[in-house]
Amino acid sequence: MKKDIPNHKLVDAAMAIVPRTNPIEGEEELWDVHFLNLKEESIQNVLISSYGFGTIDEKEVKTTKLRHFFEEVGGMQWIKIEPISTRVFDLTNEFWVSYQYNGYMYDKKYIFVRGSISDMNFTTIPFLNKSGVMIR
Repeated sequence: MKKDIPNHKLVDAAMAIVPRTNPIEGEEELWDVHFLNLKEESIQNVLISSYGFGTIDEKEVKTTKLRHFFEEVGGMQWIKIEPISTRVFDLTNEFWVSYQYNGYMYDKKYIFVRGSISDMNFTTIPFLNKSGVMIR
């Protein structure tokens, strides 16, 4: 029965988008997407899928869906997922994270809505000691 299935909530994890510190002049500006494991213990079989969607100049736009797999992310550690272009900041950017912890599967969608990736929303990112946009 559905009521017998435990409903575990994903906590102690975050996604962060951080500008690169030394952009190369004349090249496209890229930021980096990071996943942070805020638990004391390791998590296993981390799968992260990402894509952007929305409207630009009255045209529907969808980016390519990317998938990343990490066998393990240690406790209180972070991993760099992918670069992200500032050109897609006018889209909604979704990151769907799932992982295994203590024999259970957890998943959560982190959604950076259109315009939210901005220095107006900066906070200090744990472990990186850099400013960026983070969703917990």
